[in-house]
Amino acid sequence: MLDQHSQPLSAPASGIYRVDPQKSRVRYTGKHMLGLGTVHATFSVREGELRIGDDGQTLSTKVTVDAASFLSGSSKRDRDVRSRGLLDVEQYPDITFASESIRRTPEGWLVPGTVTAHGHAVRIDVRVDRLTTDASELHVHGWARGLDRTAFGITGSRGLVGRHLDLEIEAVATLRSAPK
Repeated sequence: MLDQHSQPLSAPASGIYRVDPQKSRVRYTGKHMLGLGTVHATFSVREGELRIGDDGQTLSTKVTVDAASFLSGSSKRDRDVRSRGLLDVEQYPDITFASESIRRTPEGWLVPGTVTAHGHAVRIDVRVDRLTTDASELHVHGWARGLDRTAFGITGSRGLVGRHLDLEIEAVATLRSAPK
């Protein structure tokens, strides 16, 4: 996990960065059992790319998450979430996030984009609150809150699985090519 007391976010060096799946993950938090309990889980990142322009203000992002990698610590829950009634990972193996812009906010960076899951594309805002560099690596921490699973067509297990969820993103990306 990145240091929560990082200095104010500065624009990263321009270039093309590849997300390192071994060092990156997406954390899921949602309610279950009629809202009485909280489920924490993770997803693995399959691949991703960040393209940062010379001005540090332009960004193109595409990240793919392995839907079948949902892991909560409960094998029964994990099977249920991956099943046809919820994520249906056999038919929809990928969850993707794509964005073509970034803008500075008082709290960090706002990355508006589209998540495609379960065959549905939904606009969301990812808020980046930590961004640090280490040699040729870019460390990014961000989050999106209050995503509505029914907007993605995931409507099974009402009452047992909460409707809204939060995502926390930790990504490490390596500079692959600098601008010429």
